Amino acid sequence: MRTEEKLREECAVFGVSVTAEDAAGIVYNGLLTLQHRGQEGSGMAVVRGHKILCHKNIGLVSEVFTSEDLKWLSGAKTAVGHNRYSTTGENTRENAGPFVAEYLTGRIATAHNGNITNAREIRERLWEQGLYFDATSDSEVISSLIAFWVMKEADLLKGVVKAARLLRGAFSLVIMSGDDKLIALRDPAGYRPLCLGQSDTGVAVASESCALDGCGFSLIRDVRPGELVLVEKGEITYAKKVLAPASERGGLCIFEYVYFARPDSVIDHASVYETRYNMGAVLAEEYPVAADVVCGVPDSGLEAAIGYSARSGIPLVSGFVKNRYIGRSFIYPTQTQRENAVRLKLNPLSHNIRGKRIILVDDSLVRGTTSEKIVRSLKQAGAKEVHLRISSPPFLYTCHFGTDIGAVENLVANQMSRAEICRDIGADSLGYISIQGLKRACEGCVLPFCTACFTGSNPGVSKR
Repeated sequence: MRTEEKLREECAVFGVSVTAEDAAGIVYNGLLTLQHRGQEGSGMAVVRGHKILCHKNIGLVSEVFTSEDLKWLSGAKTAVGHNRYSTTGENTRENAGPFVAEYLTGRIATAHNGNITNAREIRERLWEQGLYFDATSDSEVISSLIAFWVMKEADLLKGVVKAARLLRGAFSLVIMSGDDKLIALRDPAGYRPLCLGQSDTGVAVASESCALDGCGFSLIRDVRPGELVLVEKGEITYAKKVLAPASERGGLCIFEYVYFARPDSVIDHASVYETRYNMGAVLAEEYPVAADVVCGVPDSGLEAAIGYSARSGIPLVSGFVKNRYIGRSFIYPTQTQRENAVRLKLNPLSHNIRGKRIILVDDSLVRGTTSEKIVRSLKQAGAKEVHLRISSPPFLYTCHFGTDIGAVENLVANQMSRAEICRDIGADSLGYISIQGLKRACEGCVLPFCTACFTGSNPGVSKR
């Protein structure tokens, strides 16, 4: 079981087809921009001379790629990249993406964001056909399945479509062939984001539009649910919906707007910043309270705090100073230091909170451990009252589509009543945004939403 309080999500994908031979550098910059979606591993594959070269490893983008690695990958016009956070398979080099699969007449490289619920069944079928696997990731299964069907169909597009129709679950895919073709494909429910960008030199595909911005591409549009887009020599040459929705309900994971995506991204027509601002405004309507100041938990609660302050008229202040130099591998030498680890990363700004009634806004309350430490640190720093407001509803169910929610018994909302949670974390009051309020805040999105972690409404979602 993971012990982090914040949810994490599986992976970022980025791909590019350009007319100049600078694809590797563009993908590297794109992966840096998408680092927030996965910090466990990173990788890149490029086409050069009808060969696919791939470099990947565990670690952050800046740790995985040296200047020598980028020099080795240079000279390509087509490339795909991947940042990994593992929800299936161990954190090893073998499980980092992209995955390169060979078949009789060529090779492909595949980068995947999401989670395939029937991956084990597909792996067993492919094993019976004589295919072998080096990793334990469902992304390797996808790449092998695509290669198998491309070989059988003797056609790249037909093979990709045949393979994709066998997949169940969430998948946003970027696929590259050895003849410089780039394919973007999104599952028919649209669980995970995927968008297209264009520049003077070509086309890029990314999990979020912020990566397009950072690499000099203008957002064209989102890849539609079930749509396949083919890019050749820097131009979109084919786009068609090839996957029909399954019988079960689905939609974009609404937690993309709550936490996963960067605030400067636009996903399915909705600004992430604006939706988070709206969440705070809705919270101010649904859970008003007399207070002196509003502050957000960095970084994920800041936009909602701005919205809460604007709607309530209560002044917004900075409540914490964030230490941005404590890395993911920081070691706390003693138990006392481990217990106080939150204050090493988020230290209360006493000048703004001493003697004040605080409205503290955060994006989620999953296990409750971090919230308790943050509330306690504010009161130790002199806060008179702390009223916690959460911009997502209570998590009650596990997720099988790529979000690290964990076992239902570890979710605090399944262990205690709201009043008990409030007492346990030391807050003076606690308010979660309602599901309808959250949907209203995100109404700019053109897709329906998956809210199964709050409602349990999707098949395959474990209930209490």
